[in-house]
Amino acid sequence: MCGIWALFGSDECLSVQCLSAMKIAHRGPDAFRFENVNGFTNCCFGFHRLAVVDQLYGMQPIRVKKFPYLWLCYNGEIYNFKQLQKQFGFDYQTLVDGEVILHLYNRGGIEQTASMLDGVFAFILLDTANRKVFLARDTYGVRPLFKVLTDDGFLGVCSEAKGLINLKHSTSLCSKVEPFLPGHYEVLDLKPSGKVASVELVKFHSCKDEPLHVACDTVEALPSGFDLETVKSNIRILFENAVRKRLMAHRRIGCLLSGGLDSSLVAAVLLKLMKEININYPLQTFAIGMENSPDLLAARKVAAHIGSEHHEVILNTEEGIQAIGEVIFALETYDITTIRASIGMYLVSKYIRKKTDSVVIFSGEGSDELTQGYIYFHKAPSPEEAAEESERLLKELYLFDVLRADRTTAAHGLELRVPFLDHRFTSYYLSLPAELRIPKNGIEKYLLRLSFEDSNLLPKEILWRPKEAFSDGIASVKKSWFSILQDYIDQQVDDLLLEKAAEKYPFNPPKTKESYYYRQIFEKHYSGRSSWLPHYWMPRWVKATDPSARTLKHYKSATQE
Repeated sequence: MCGIWALFGSDECLSVQCLSAMKIAHRGPDAFRFENVNGFTNCCFGFHRLAVVDQLYGMQPIRVKKFPYLWLCYNGEIYNFKQLQKQFGFDYQTLVDGEVILHLYNRGGIEQTASMLDGVFAFILLDTANRKVFLARDTYGVRPLFKVLTDDGFLGVCSEAKGLINLKHSTSLCSKVEPFLPGHYEVLDLKPSGKVASVELVKFHSCKDEPLHVACDTVEALPSGFDLETVKSNIRILFENAVRKRLMAHRRIGCLLSGGLDSSLVAAVLLKLMKEININYPLQTFAIGMENSPDLLAARKVAAHIGSEHHEVILNTEEGIQAIGEVIFALETYDITTIRASIGMYLVSKYIRKKTDSVVIFSGEGSDELTQGYIYFHKAPSPEEAAEESERLLKELYLFDVLRADRTTAAHGLELRVPFLDHRFTSYYLSLPAELRIPKNGIEKYLLRLSFEDSNLLPKEILWRPKEAFSDGIASVKKSWFSILQDYIDQQVDDLLLEKAAEKYPFNPPKTKESYYYRQIFEKHYSGRSSWLPHYWMPRWVKATDPSARTLKHYKSATQE
């Protein structure tokens, strides 16, 4: 996990522009480099490093003797760099996994490069010999990337939007700072002036398609067919493989643990594999919640079962409310459910950074979207519509849960790993018949739970624990986190302000005091950038006015059972 930043064709002094690069310093607390491009005095790279692999040669932009005309700035982890080296006979000069991008590009161009990378990534590749700039981002946008391109060819690229919004430019800054689309690469021509022109934007991978890099995966061809035993076995094999490949790190590994199915499965498989490869330190797991909240109690049970070194962070209401402003600044969104869920994750990440030496943090993001874990999936009109909704959610992850998970951990210099969003695991799961993937017997994620039923990885009551919304699971069952927030905000926003909300904020107008409060804070930091959020996250097929699962009829808390 790092922070990348680059400018091409800047009219302003680069020493002034590079102040913008410091806005993402939190992403790489270990080192910083600012480097001009030879022959292009108005082009430069900025890089904030979190050292996870190759302590000696891991600084960026990466340049190697073999390709002196290539410059690479990337944020991510490429899990199959050793397999690609073996398959194509690459001669690496560093231990940095991202070096493979240079070799793949030299061998087969940008399309093959992006398609063959098994991992999470956002990168800027400059080829001065052919006068090209390439941008690319992984399938689900696990690693963030933003860009701004003015009409006269000034390009700015950054891991977070906050590193671009204050750039100076002679024709005044084009305000269209926008997220770079996941699963895409862009080709731009580099002119002698240092300015660029976009040539094409190409989608190189869809979540349903089996990725090209399967050809050099450590797990070979799986048994075909959709009989239940085969499917369950394939799910276990691919999920375990997804966790195993993510063990690549020279820094200590930890795991977020809410006590829900997803994080519990990740933690259990992770600890099992760490033992197998003789990692000689205990796995630290981390839970956050108010005293005796459902998540804390469930996480305690899981930690005891798997034998992790467990840490509990007690959330007090005042601390949570005080964090709202800095959380919205970190997130760069005003989405209601994203902000609610981010507060706990932001505070637990803060604890991890201050109190422990764990840096590489595993988490359960992506499972709800992939395995139909949201409670509203019980209301899906048909298995086919549920499958379509699952795919829509996966495509929009970069706007919601993946955004939350990245920004809340990166704000504290941690690196997130999300095995549920492994390319091969997700494409296999989405290839299964729609009927197999829907909730059954009143239980969401039925197939995933069933696949691990006989594994003894988790206690049965955790494996079959109903879904808790993260923002609700951290609160007491008597009063949810979202209702605590609303009680506070009710005092902060006047009724008259809410009545006139649509006039003040015509795009995505706030409908509640809570959403108005968040929008005010967002606009203070990112005025006029409301289009970064195309729409609020809301459940489908139900007449919901609030995204919390607590408002849905199917929702049952422990006190109601």
